[in-house]
Amino acid sequence: MSLINTKIKPFTATAFKAGEKDFITITDQDVLGKWSVFFFYPADFTFVCPTELGDLADHYEWLQERGVEVYSVSTDTHFTHKAWHADSETIGKIKYPMLGDQRGILTRNFECMREDEGLADRGTFLVDPDGVIQAMEITAEGVGRDAEDLVRKVKAAQYVRNHPGEVCPAAWKEGEATLAPSLDLVGKI
Repeated sequence: MSLINTKIKPFTATAFKAGEKDFITITDQDVLGKWSVFFFYPADFTFVCPTELGDLADHYEWLQERGVEVYSVSTDTHFTHKAWHADSETIGKIKYPMLGDQRGILTRNFECMREDEGLADRGTFLVDPDGVIQAMEITAEGVGRDAEDLVRKVKAAQYVRNHPGEVCPAAWKEGEATLAPSLDLVGKI
């Protein structure tokens, strides 16, 4: 069963966030009222994960300008996130909250837990201000994600939300033509 168009489940997680004097608590209630990206990855101090998290960090300012908060999530602890942030130049540029999910509650809520390993799959979930999942992507272990594609999905999802009755076609870019589904379009595309 797909998680698309389902509301996120309740959760509470402790996070490391650069610039905060202490660890912070994030809940499902904190997500409501704004766009959110939940970016699951297998583990700290690994190989593909820092490239993805660094790429996302490079796009964080743009996402913030669009009203989107990013939450990276792994089954590591918030303490490990803090140590990794201090140890790695790539991870050191991250400004978004890094959620610790050592019990796997949040990872299971988004159905991306590798139960036999206790690790998260590479899963990206775009959640609207109502807490409803609008886009998701899960890739295999060795397949890193591209934040540029996430940015395109954010633009499309926000456009569709702000323009009822319109949809974005494949490979849509901001400013390009959209479609208004109707009987007149059936068989004409």
